[in-house]
Amino acid sequence: MTMPKCETEFDFTLLLDGIDSISQDLEDALYEAGCDDATISLRFGRICLTFSRSAISFKDAIISAINDVKKSRIPASILRVDQCDLVTQAEIARRMERSRELVRLYISGARGPGGFPAPVCNITDGAPLWYWCEVAYWLWENNIIKEDELREAQDLAVINIVLELEHQWQIAPNLTREVVEALSLLRAE
Repeated sequence: MTMPKCETEFDFTLLLDGIDSISQDLEDALYEAGCDDATISLRFGRICLTFSRSAISFKDAIISAINDVKKSRIPASILRVDQCDLVTQAEIARRMERSRELVRLYISGARGPGGFPAPVCNITDGAPLWYWCEVAYWLWENNIIKEDELREAQDLAVINIVLELEHQWQIAPNLTREVVEALSLLRAE
């Protein structure tokens, strides 16, 4: 007999593009579309919707919030979930609640099973960045973090990639289509 999954409250922030001020009309449209669990704020010229949403999973919470924002028909697009997938060595340590030195030892292979993911950018300037979802997978594989932490990292990475592609499609549709087609990213199944 399987137990039914219970809803949990998840906190996250969606960043909007296309509007740069808060109005009563914006608040009303979002509220009526189901975003009554979001706080609207303006940070560095960007509208932010900070949600505390109940759902069965982190992914479900974010997707339902995105769908509610789209349902509001406000003149904005969702840029991304405000959590970066690129992390420094210090951020890796913070997220796993361990020391930077331990992370450095994992990276160098002096500690742990080896095979720590390689950085993905800023490699040549001495400030490398890693994909958090790749690091989270390595940490999970080596019993350092729980599976739900891995799943959240992967869900967030994929959701942000899709939102960023959708955003590029809106601002540069021809270029985006050209690159997607040239890289054969959309295949007929």
